Amino acid sequence: MKLLSDILYKARLEEIIGSTHMAISSVTFDSRKVKKDTLFVATRGTATDGHQYIDKAIEAGAVAIVCEELPENKKENVTYIKVTDSTHALGFIACNYFDNPSRKIKLVGVTGTNGKTTTVTLLFNLFRTLGYNVGLLSTVQNKINNTVIPSTHTTPDALSLNELLSVMVEQGCEYAFMEVSSHAVVQNRIAGIQFTGAIFTNITHDHLDYHKTFDEYIKAKKKFFDTLPEEAFAITNKDDKNGMVMLQNTKAHKYSYSIKNVADYKCKIIENHLNGLLLNINNHEVWVKLIGTFNAYNVLAVFAAAHLLKQDVINILTTLSNLNSVEGRFQYVKSETGIIGIVDYAHTPDALKNVLETIKDIRTGNENVITLVGCGGDRDAAKRPIMADIACQYSNKVILTSDNPRTEDPEEILNQMQAGVQATDFKKTLRISDRRE
Repeated sequence: MKLLSDILYKARLEEIIGSTHMAISSVTFDSRKVKKDTLFVATRGTATDGHQYIDKAIEAGAVAIVCEELPENKKENVTYIKVTDSTHALGFIACNYFDNPSRKIKLVGVTGTNGKTTTVTLLFNLFRTLGYNVGLLSTVQNKINNTVIPSTHTTPDALSLNELLSVMVEQGCEYAFMEVSSHAVVQNRIAGIQFTGAIFTNITHDHLDYHKTFDEYIKAKKKFFDTLPEEAFAITNKDDKNGMVMLQNTKAHKYSYSIKNVADYKCKIIENHLNGLLLNINNHEVWVKLIGTFNAYNVLAVFAAAHLLKQDVINILTTLSNLNSVEGRFQYVKSETGIIGIVDYAHTPDALKNVLETIKDIRTGNENVITLVGCGGDRDAAKRPIMADIACQYSNKVILTSDNPRTEDPEEILNQMQAGVQATDFKKTLRISDRRE
């Protein structure tokens, strides 16, 4: 139980009607989860508005309501708190309710269109191998040391995030590595969270169904860096044309990494094979089991973060050389007959191009490249024809198929993809709606 007055710290309050000297047993923004002595936060989502469920929450036992608009009919013995932004307030309320766990752990956030999952997972595995208790928050899974916790979003909601961080602190985690999505920044899911460091990987065509314009997408990524504290570090990919933009207004210590330009952390690719990369990182040679130029960037970002977290350079490089690739990220499979399969999450035009260019660079020249590609439903439709075109440019044969259509018609998604296929590529393109087939 916590006092309401303590929970509301930094929540940008506009008006309070009622007493804040009351005990709160739980906090929620979902009226279905309200119980006795709950603080209910009415947030406006993309599909529903929590203000419509205020009465239902009170009936279920809510004793305090946080909202952007005060209801006309107010109930007795219920405290109403008007705020400027409910999602922002929820972030700080969640931090306060769980005793600000992000201040008790070294938390590093990774943002960017591609490479987030690989980077946070490599950091997690690196620090686990170095002997630390570590937390992971990623698209694929959340982990506390060896315990897996199911993952539903790239970045959890503010309450779930703080609860997870709280458990990590309780279990002795010194470090946590977390994917930070642009949605999470805009929706204030990380409001109030204190980061020790942040990494920017790259930014390309994605999520324009949500952000509408590329400039809005860039602003969402940049906002994450703008809110970092002075004592934090901010690492950016200097080879991305928007990389240095991320550091323009941050108070944090600024660092860059690069393969093509002068930077604080520099990498040269010496060898690039199907069984790994030989890299020179800041004048140290290291062999890693990851494949492709895009993974050289991921490894370099991991090295930079680990170094800024005061780890020994030789220990970092030795451990990196023993780490395996992340499941579903350029995952290499070879059959008994010599057929090579590569599984990759590539869900953007740039990611797909990176994967296919890597295959082009490491193939011996006489193999046929068959690309199976799909685009998810209820996501940025503009990238669909582009991805089909890229697949055709780099492949001997292309199979267009379904990939989690959600509420959309799979055939319509395939129609949009097929619109990107050039007339000269029709013969090598096959369309199979059922992915299992």
